[in-house]
Amino acid sequence: MSRKDPLPRAAGTAAALATIGLVAGACGSGDSADTAVDNASTAVESAAADVSEAATGASYRNGEYTATGDYVSPGGPQQVGVTVTLSNNVITALTLDTSQTKGTSKEFQGKFASGIDALVVGKNIDDLDVHKVSGSSLTSTGFNDAIDQIKTEAQA
Repeated sequence: MSRKDPLPRAAGTAAALATIGLVAGACGSGDSADTAVDNASTAVESAAADVSEAATGASYRNGEYTATGDYVSPGGPQQVGVTVTLSNNVITALTLDTSQTKGTSKEFQGKFASGIDALVVGKNIDDLDVHKVSGSSLTSTGFNDAIDQIKTEAQA
């Protein structure tokens, strides 16, 4: 967890307060201690599920999505086309379109394309952290740009 993301900490605090409130409320209303513990446990499980959903990000519609990511190489502006198939937020297929590539970037995009599947296919789209792939670091900027566009388009 980074300090920039207060959501998990806030959700954890909310779960703890909910637990205290349920235990205190149950004990004050004449319910047994077992009932209070069961109620508190249910509240914690529910809060944990909410935190898990919030931590993994948004929910995305299943389907095929395409976007073009932009980046700048020493040879000038470049683009890489990205098509992914999403199923339950998981990328099940990936295709790159490098036909708009110019100059030496074509070679680097080819290297990128040869190694990206193993890093992306089978992963939750919110868990992607693509940087340098097969010696190509700039192509990942365009790839990540396209993934961000896809995430926006696919949000449920």
